[in-house]
Amino acid sequence: MPENYEAALSGYEKFDFTEAPWTRPVYRRGIGPAVIITHEIPGLHPLVIRFADRVAEAGMTVFLPSLFGEPGRPASTGYDVGSILSAICIRREFTCWSAGKSSPIVDWLRALARNVHKECGGRGVGAVGMCFTGGFALAMMTEPAVVAPVLSQPSMPFAAGSKKRAAGIDVSTDEIACAKQRFAREGLSMIGLRFKSDKLVPDARFDTYKREFGDQFEAIELDDQDAGPSERPPHSVLTFHMKNTGPAKAAEQRVIGFLRDKTRG
Repeated sequence: MPENYEAALSGYEKFDFTEAPWTRPVYRRGIGPAVIITHEIPGLHPLVIRFADRVAEAGMTVFLPSLFGEPGRPASTGYDVGSILSAICIRREFTCWSAGKSSPIVDWLRALARNVHKECGGRGVGAVGMCFTGGFALAMMTEPAVVAPVLSQPSMPFAAGSKKRAAGIDVSTDEIACAKQRFAREGLSMIGLRFKSDKLVPDARFDTYKREFGDQFEAIELDDQDAGPSERPPHSVLTFHMKNTGPAKAAEQRVIGFLRDKTRG
């Protein structure tokens, strides 16, 4: 019999959300202002759900869209590779190699943010991106409902073999300009997280965020010893390498507090 991976989401209400040309399942839990959490590779795995549970417990309504992979399925080497190949080679929703350009699926996420803000109220919507989707939270700022972007280990565009891509971010110049204007006009800001040794999120990329956004970009950069035990090199700040003590836990609590404070207003 096939695995019932969705059992990991048994505490969530599932619905489909459509914004042409895409329909994706979304999982919802909690009460309070909305926070959209877009998962990392390989998909909406149990450690993403664990982080979402903690956000919901802090008094927010969490929305978990499933963009690729199998919802609830635990990560594994084979599953990781399959999800990467699917996202890169098959789907047209994602931009993986080009700096200065956001992924088409961000339009769908903006529409979701607009919809859930009407439903949940508050000052606006929080947006958390992770790894492959890390930059999506910033690109979503062109939607006025989004007020609290968090970029956890933003890994696109792929940096390997190119200094331009290493310093690049997957956001267009128009999206950067919009975010800057909103940060200044509305008193907003964003958080970026990474491990300092992470080759998928090079120093040059965070330097770009710091240069473009100045004090409105709060950089949380962790050392390898801050990572929880994992077979993976330090990378996933809020999931695989979360540690329940020390700087990693403090980073998680800072993110949750930031989302709560900014969305409530």
